[in-house]
Amino acid sequence: MTYDLLVIGDANPDVVVGPVEQPILFGQRERLVPSGALLLGGSAAIMACGAARLGLRVAFVGRVGADPAGDFVRTALADRGVDVSALIVDPALPTPLTTVLTSGDDRAMLTSPGCMPSTTADDVPLSLLRSTRHVHAASFYLMPALAAGLAALFKEAKAAKATTSLDPNDDPTARWDRMVLDPVLRVTDYFLPNAAEAQALTGHPTVPDAAGILARRGPLVVVKNGAAGALKHDGVKVTTAPALQVDYVDAVGAGDSFDAGFVAAVLKGAGRDRALALAAACGSLSTRAPGGTAAQPTWDEAIASVIA
Repeated sequence: MTYDLLVIGDANPDVVVGPVEQPILFGQRERLVPSGALLLGGSAAIMACGAARLGLRVAFVGRVGADPAGDFVRTALADRGVDVSALIVDPALPTPLTTVLTSGDDRAMLTSPGCMPSTTADDVPLSLLRSTRHVHAASFYLMPALAAGLAALFKEAKAAKATTSLDPNDDPTARWDRMVLDPVLRVTDYFLPNAAEAQALTGHPTVPDAAGILARRGPLVVVKNGAAGALKHDGVKVTTAPALQVDYVDAVGAGDSFDAGFVAAVLKGAGRDRALALAAACGSLSTRAPGGTAAQPTWDEAIASVIA
């Protein structure tokens, strides 16, 4: 196999500012915040960078515009060791842009989707799909055209002996459409929602029970739960792992770094319990600096943090 991991999904610049006092004031009021940064964003892009940082051979498929923001994304991914040869430059639509407002351990995100919804399963070269050990997709509900073709894409990947994972991320419409998601879950090995997403997808307020409901649809369900750590549910048994105590800055991209840790651990031969602990460590360690990629750990750092 040429690659350990193929990541499909969103990539955009993040403008991260904060911490912001609430409520946000309109009426042309200007307020100062302690920090602001232009950083690589997008759930899929941050996950790809985290996996490359952990030592995997990573390729990325998605779309950017023919604009300076797209150039920024391509360079940021490549500089972090991600193969961007299949990253499409859309000639008609701009690169997505996101503003992230941080406030304590919470954040609000405003995204202009640009070319992101135009990404489809047809953007993925079959030769690339057939030359990787694992395929990960992200931002399911932000990319409806990709979502519509993802089940067939995952079936093709599994026919080529690859494993699969999916992070749904938030649904801006709040519909959480199961008719599109359930066929994908049947061909997904690892489903990676956060606690709020698992609850929204099932309507169940208890996180372990929500994970169990999702696990009965096919995949191993691995749920990120912030400072409470993480859990996995195989349809029968629940296993938990704690978050690490770190010098916290912000949680932007922590879930995506968690995803990278879990997939990397499994591909490196760790058992699923060990993979859960390593994933929780990777998510925690990523919160030590602003944005999603600056504090992502190496494999040795992740291992050392779990041993400690």
